[in-house]
Amino acid sequence: MTERGPAAPIDTAFARAHFPALSGPWALFENAGGTLVASQALERIRTYMTAYQVQPGAAYPASARAAEMITESHHAMAAMINAQPEEVMIGPSTSMNVFLLAQALRPGLAEGDEIVVTNLDHEANVGAWRKLAADGVTVREWRFDPGSMALEPEGLALLLNERTRLVCFGHCSNITGSFTDVPALVRMIHDAGALACVDGVAYGAHRAIDVKAWDVDFYLCSTYKLYGPHLALLYGKRAHFEQAAPLNHFFLDDALPLKLNPGGPNHELSAGLAGITAYLDALHAHHEGETNLPLHGRLAAIFERIATHEEALGAPLLEFLAAKPGVRLIGSPSVGRDVRAPTFSFAVDGRDAGGIARAASAHEVAIGAGDFYAARCIEALGLAARGGVVRASMVHYNTADEVARLIRALDEAI
Repeated sequence: MTERGPAAPIDTAFARAHFPALSGPWALFENAGGTLVASQALERIRTYMTAYQVQPGAAYPASARAAEMITESHHAMAAMINAQPEEVMIGPSTSMNVFLLAQALRPGLAEGDEIVVTNLDHEANVGAWRKLAADGVTVREWRFDPGSMALEPEGLALLLNERTRLVCFGHCSNITGSFTDVPALVRMIHDAGALACVDGVAYGAHRAIDVKAWDVDFYLCSTYKLYGPHLALLYGKRAHFEQAAPLNHFFLDDALPLKLNPGGPNHELSAGLAGITAYLDALHAHHEGETNLPLHGRLAAIFERIATHEEALGAPLLEFLAAKPGVRLIGSPSVGRDVRAPTFSFAVDGRDAGGIARAASAHEVAIGAGDFYAARCIEALGLAARGGVVRASMVHYNTADEVARLIRALDEAI
């Protein structure tokens, strides 16, 4: 059988037509901080708030439809990551979801039990776990390798032992853009008798998520960094959610996943979440035509095209940064689709990161500067005193022309 080559790239004109915020003059390259919201999600939120903004779940039509819209979105988000609805909690943010998860798991941890966190990742999947040290839990740090600027399995192996209960790490760094080999690391963690909690926030906009194939115990992503409203998803294997301590009202102690979610999810934004999969499905239909694949399969196919497009987008910027004197790229110099997302951070000798970002703004090119809530990583890189890093992050609705504008702006700013 002939192997399939890389999928063709994205029709950016079609994609961009679904994002009203792209109608302005700015080239937006801070997508790792938050993507734009697809029109399908915007329309669902508008419809909910104008027609069905009532207490959901009662017998009268508006209330029944409100409940249906929330349920549709919950099921869509579960299908998107290849999970069951009762395994997916919708919460306000990944930081809050991790905090709630940590509190729900805390009663099952004994003094001297160990949790491993990293110094590479966003603080969302670090800080809440570190706080458990006050209850006698030992927190150990898996440090990224200063040469590869990646989390190496050898470093984790030195930390795993019979007291390890949980390992928390990122699928993709929001600073380096590099991917970790989640299936291999999860096998390693499970072989040590521990659970794996993976932060996929910086991964979700770029590649398909498959929690079952990866066998993760917990997985996190933020829908506002995945073309939707400002909410977040927490996946947990059903058995783990069942064993976790309840955090909601006592009469919801056995209700999955509500037992972990005090107050429940935001109604109107939850109703909008199905717009994420509706948009991605429309993108699939435009490029692939009608297929008999299930939703998760259709999303996997369109993310293959997204990977091809992103690889092409990132190549000119990496080439420019490599040739520019005094520029230090943070992360892999490869643009390979299996290596990294198109999130590119760099520092410039003798320059403050914020000044470079402000200079680019004069050209209506939006990039970011700072630590991006990965303060431990920036400190380890020795860049805190220089304002952190400059970051340009792309997604599939960015174009080659926009990248050329970015390069011209940076060429003048650096």
